[in-house]
Amino acid sequence: MLLLGIDIGTSSIKLAIVDAQTQQTIVSAQYPEEEATILAPHQGWAEQDPELWWAHTQQAFALCKKKANFQPLDISAIGIAYQMHGLVLVDKDQKLLRNSIIWCDSRSVQIGNKALNDIGENYCLKHLLNSPGNFTASKLAWVKENEPECYAKIDKMMLPGDFIAMKLCSSISSSIPALSEGVFWDFQSDTLSETLMDHYGFDAKLIPEIKPVFSEHGQVSSSAAALFGLRPGIPLSYKSGDQPNNALSLNVLEPGEVAATAGTSGVIYGISDQLTYDSQSRVNTFAHVNYTEKEKRLGILLCINGTGSMYRWAKSLVAPGISYSEINTAAKRIDVGAAGLRIFPFGNGAERMLNNQIVGAQIENIDFNLHNSPHLFRAVQEGIAFAFRYGLDIMRSNGLQPKVIRAGKANLFLSELFLEAFVNSTGVPVELYQNDGSVGAALGAGIGAGIYKDAAAAFTLIKPLQLVEPSLESSYEPVYQDWLNQLKLKITNNQSCN
Repeated sequence: MLLLGIDIGTSSIKLAIVDAQTQQTIVSAQYPEEEATILAPHQGWAEQDPELWWAHTQQAFALCKKKANFQPLDISAIGIAYQMHGLVLVDKDQKLLRNSIIWCDSRSVQIGNKALNDIGENYCLKHLLNSPGNFTASKLAWVKENEPECYAKIDKMMLPGDFIAMKLCSSISSSIPALSEGVFWDFQSDTLSETLMDHYGFDAKLIPEIKPVFSEHGQVSSSAAALFGLRPGIPLSYKSGDQPNNALSLNVLEPGEVAATAGTSGVIYGISDQLTYDSQSRVNTFAHVNYTEKEKRLGILLCINGTGSMYRWAKSLVAPGISYSEINTAAKRIDVGAAGLRIFPFGNGAERMLNNQIVGAQIENIDFNLHNSPHLFRAVQEGIAFAFRYGLDIMRSNGLQPKVIRAGKANLFLSELFLEAFVNSTGVPVELYQNDGSVGAALGAGIGAGIYKDAAAAFTLIKPLQLVEPSLESSYEPVYQDWLNQLKLKITNNQSCN
């Protein structure tokens, strides 16, 4: 019995075929090989075409079939993980109305700020656990205000994973975690927030049917089954945002457990059983995949928009013909602190942990006679690690005190230098796993389809690959404090300019 996991990422679509009995991956693939394009019609905007996600899903599945000998007819359930906070709009015929406004788009920040003032900070933080910010609800309000003809045609608003589920099953659904990540959910009443919906003038009919995360969200249609060689009628039994799904795939489900990723964006995601919130909404609280009315499980999410994207940008600019492994080796030869070079990786839209400011990515203290490309790549990795430390300190001030952070051995966590900078900057050990979002989605499908009796049963074979602990004689703290002081100046100058 096989399970299919689909991860709708910003950079690519990743697929995994997992043997349900052994919990082992039969084959995985991603498409495209190079990073997918983010469309930026204006500064601070970010869009993608959902039809390309669907095309890339088919191409990734074709790659799986080329790479391994498995029978698509043996696939018994499908799970989907997806980039969070995006907005996808379709009409009554399930036709796409516009490109998706994705997670790092900043155009609706002011709309969200106005909603915070009009609705009231007390209500937003206690009921929504967040400021409306530039989350999905505010993106929808932007469309209503700026594209009224498009808005008038909307039958359903969706998140990115809902669109791929619709293409597979011809049905549309949502969940409490999905609506909470769009800041539509009232945690005090455990219902759709009438206050927010009324403020923005949204009709509740725009919201899809709400189903549990681990449940049947539809059955694969005959037409979709023919595209992939699947059996018609198999269930799509799991949908989750990428960060809750990453936590699931690392078996991070209970209060005090913490996961991290460092892909296009950087995330620390901790579990709480309290309806907690940050007074400035710099970190955000959403319903976790195992949230229920009786057993609250909340995910506290720190997001840094520009981590892997910063590293990719530096590589493509300075060393396009060199592998990341070679870059990391060269950078590791440079001493801690990169000879004074400081990098601030905030060039991918408004940063929530910086109070939704657009500070921009910046490089400081360049010395033409001293610094070379290895210095630059060391400073990039240190700057990203310092951004994680900055955000983790915010989470600590809100009560999260991780003793260990679990992460998949992927993306920046493949770099020994980054790992060293991360654990010594944060002071928290990192436990590395062979982890992939598409594998987590596949196992989530097994939970939702009843193949596993619960989440614990789906991860009985998960074992850590490596534990990386902070050094007792770390030299990172003074470098971080210098970086922090410079960041504070940048934030102050940015506020005075605005």
